[in-house]
Amino acid sequence: MRRGFIFACTKKSEKEMLDNLIFATNKVYGYKVLAIRKDDFVFLYNIDTDILYGTFISTTDGQYDNSIPLFNGRYPYFVKVQPKTEIKKLNNASIVFRKLKISWRDILSERGVEVLSKILENKNLTLSKNISGLVEKNFRPPIFSTTLWDFPRQSYGDKPKGNNKYPGVTPAFIIYNLIHRYTEPNDLVCDPMAGSGTTIDVCKEERRRVIAFDIVPTRPDIIQADARKLPLKDNSVDMIFIDSPYGDNIKYNEHPLNIGNIPASDEKFYDELEKVMQECYRILKYGKVLAWLIGDQWAKKTFIPVGFKVYERLTKYFQPVDIICVVRRNQSSNTPFWHSKAIQHNFYLRGFKYLIIVKKEHKKQNFGNLKIEWRSYER
Repeated sequence: MRRGFIFACTKKSEKEMLDNLIFATNKVYGYKVLAIRKDDFVFLYNIDTDILYGTFISTTDGQYDNSIPLFNGRYPYFVKVQPKTEIKKLNNASIVFRKLKISWRDILSERGVEVLSKILENKNLTLSKNISGLVEKNFRPPIFSTTLWDFPRQSYGDKPKGNNKYPGVTPAFIIYNLIHRYTEPNDLVCDPMAGSGTTIDVCKEERRRVIAFDIVPTRPDIIQADARKLPLKDNSVDMIFIDSPYGDNIKYNEHPLNIGNIPASDEKFYDELEKVMQECYRILKYGKVLAWLIGDQWAKKTFIPVGFKVYERLTKYFQPVDIICVVRRNQSSNTPFWHSKAIQHNFYLRGFKYLIIVKKEHKKQNFGNLKIEWRSYER
């Protein structure tokens, strides 16, 4: 399937883009650029003059190069293009966008490309009131700007990410958001508890290097290792993502070293997770981020604030960055039966998970016995 992408420019940048036939942008829209494949359709929209140019064909996949000389390297995400035919332009493009109910920030479906291209060719084209299906809504998730993350599906795009039948499978959009915020293409991401491999699939599609471990691997590209002792060098990883057990509520496997076989009511559970935290601190580069997905537990009429306990342990080693609330969907308790039981017996079903984001602080410099002379000044 060939999709459509609209790049924005200004009066200052329009000429350079059209002269070089290279459309570029910054990290804000980098996730969209990396979704471009050779022979996709591309348009250029001048937000100052409200003029749309098209239609172009991408001659490369979307690229990342922070040394690109165009615009002095300010826009490292780019694609090379060529005109499909003669370049057409459409004045007052924002009016057309409103009528089509699209935005230049959207990724267009084949139908969307067809409609927009026809309008560029025939500016007097009468628009149908029932035009729909112009936008690829589930092809790429949004990059969230608040601390509430919600997405209705486990995976995204044309290829599945991980295995949605795996118990406690990680939603792919979480990893997707994290790597686009905290890494650049070709950075190395590590998942010490890889499960069904969601992190691997997302990173490969988004041009990140990835190394994944699990105590019981589920696929050949997951390396068998204990998250408390990883075969990696110190300060070697650009980001770590962990979706750890929340206790023994899910039966992953029977391996005797599996932390998920320890109940969350037992302090040993947190002691073993702390060993994982220490190992993560060792392999993570200074200034880089660890993201830990965790949920609380309510079982046997007892509430256990697992997330708070994990946060407390994490902050012994890392600097807090933020806490995200991730809406839980598709869990086995999300049924009318369990909702009625929760009200009848006055307890709460788990509606969210914590995504705790922390950073390994830069190594403190040793200034030796620095002598400080104090001076006083009269007012």
